[in-house]
Amino acid sequence: MATGTHQHTNHCDTGACERLTAEGEVAAARLILDGGDLHHAAQHVGAAVGADPALPEAYEVLAELVAKAGGAQATLDLFPRTVTYVGSHACRAALLAAVGRTSEAVFLLGAVIGAVPNLPWASAAWLEALTTPQAAAALDPAHVGTALARLTQAIGDPAPEPTRSHVAPYYALVREVVARHPRHEAMVCMASSLARRMDDLDTAIAWARTVVDARFGPDRDALGAAMLGSALRRAGRVEETIDVLSKVYREDPSQTLLAVELAEALGLAGRPAEGVTVLERVLKAAPNHEKAAPAILALRYENDHDTAHLVALHDHLRRNPGHSHAGYLLQRLCADQPWLGRPDHAGEATAKAARVLMERKAPGTDEGVTLRLSGLEAPSSVLAARLVVPNFTVEHETIHQPDPRLPTRPVTIQPWRFEDTVPHPAVPEPSQKAVDLARDLAIHHWGTPPALHDHAAALAGLPLQDLIGLLVHPPSPMDAPWPEDLATQVPDFWLRAVQVLACTGIAHHRTDQPWAASERRATLLELLDGTEDWICEAAAMALVTVGWTRPETRADVLERVTARHRAAAAAARTRRVEILPSLELLVKACGWTSAGAAAPRRKLFGRR
Repeated sequence: MATGTHQHTNHCDTGACERLTAEGEVAAARLILDGGDLHHAAQHVGAAVGADPALPEAYEVLAELVAKAGGAQATLDLFPRTVTYVGSHACRAALLAAVGRTSEAVFLLGAVIGAVPNLPWASAAWLEALTTPQAAAALDPAHVGTALARLTQAIGDPAPEPTRSHVAPYYALVREVVARHPRHEAMVCMASSLARRMDDLDTAIAWARTVVDARFGPDRDALGAAMLGSALRRAGRVEETIDVLSKVYREDPSQTLLAVELAEALGLAGRPAEGVTVLERVLKAAPNHEKAAPAILALRYENDHDTAHLVALHDHLRRNPGHSHAGYLLQRLCADQPWLGRPDHAGEATAKAARVLMERKAPGTDEGVTLRLSGLEAPSSVLAARLVVPNFTVEHETIHQPDPRLPTRPVTIQPWRFEDTVPHPAVPEPSQKAVDLARDLAIHHWGTPPALHDHAAALAGLPLQDLIGLLVHPPSPMDAPWPEDLATQVPDFWLRAVQVLACTGIAHHRTDQPWAASERRATLLELLDGTEDWICEAAAMALVTVGWTRPETRADVLERVTARHRAAAAAARTRRVEILPSLELLVKACGWTSAGAAAPRRKLFGRR
């Protein structure tokens, strides 16, 4: 089912533009109706409904088409099942209801909502007319259950606003259908799934419990138990979830999907080792089980926090791209973890001072600010402050040894130069194209290392000097598309996001060159081993994304990131090294070491 409107219209994102589009389609349909071309007029009617399903005039022109065609039954031929536009399917649903085929109409509308859940399809007057005890009793619950199976998969759990508002009229009808057909267990189970997504948890629990308590049959017990467990878990009643799922799984160990639900509930209850035991039994019989295979890796990670399990989860997804549960778990476990799903927070006093200043000053203030520090900090932290307070200066009492301005080995790429202790960019400014791309693409949460790697591929066509230039000549945070002025309130986070993006873009430079002898590898290693700075962290993160996505590079990536960490740890014996905690996490993110090396990595993370 295509989600677009008629090919002669342009779909707009804003509500106002959608309404204008729909009104234009209504006008076109009426003109064509006057000429008698009903098939062409039907296309524009479908486009009008598809652009704005809440526009009364869209359904009025559908009624005019019905009158011209000689009735709803005849009009159905103008909106055949093979129609490609979702708005035309919504029109067909209305016509099915008009000719008394209400079960088919409700089924088709559910499919329409499932295809495009962010539009108010359920606001149609014909649907509201079915929300009565008599009309609901006449509906086929099997049709409703099948429609719900598709609809619930599309709207999220829980469904976001305004999706819940759009789906509310359909949910009202479902409540009536459940009241008239309470013993149709498959439909009631799917209704519980919808109630959960609508955040009506008490109803979701009650409906699923009726199926479990009625014990209509072993297969349906399992479905009911799964729905009850999911609703209880969403309500925070995890121990009850475990009790329900354990009981059914003991009675029927063949219910492997239920076993996964049970294992994940055990993980939520702080008992991941028990969940691993449950899944080991499942995998003994089905080693590549679509949900159990990734779920056991997630639970092992929750049990010992060894990133090796996350890398294994990603590798499983690469081998089995259809196992969507693996992708969901990887995203959930990485999402808010520093250097797995986002940059780490800056610890420098300079960065903290900039944040405090932004709480009481407007970005770009002309006021001069001087910060006195006992030792040097990362030059990027000074740059971050100057992005929002241009007259920000730093005075240092001393330069602690080893000198953080010096690279850990001889390098030829030096983004920073120093006049005494004052850092200045040492490379040319990037092109405007590079600045615009970085402004639009810099993200403060990327989800997973492979997602960051894919995201930065948009920079692959930029010259290397542009990517290096972005590290010290970033877009202004005042121009950032981030919500709620986040980039100006935390300019250090903005700069780190740009630097990570640029370095990961370097990882895509000249991918035709073999990794070991490539310009992209050499450049990232020079940045990694250069002046002690956030750029070192960004380069290490880019290398981590390469290791995650290119297994043949993993030994090399681990060796170089670990070497940079060792140098920082050695320097930390005599002075503060603010990038050391991040480098520890970046070593940990290289989760492909041998079993013998995993314990030291966990110890490293434990110290962090």
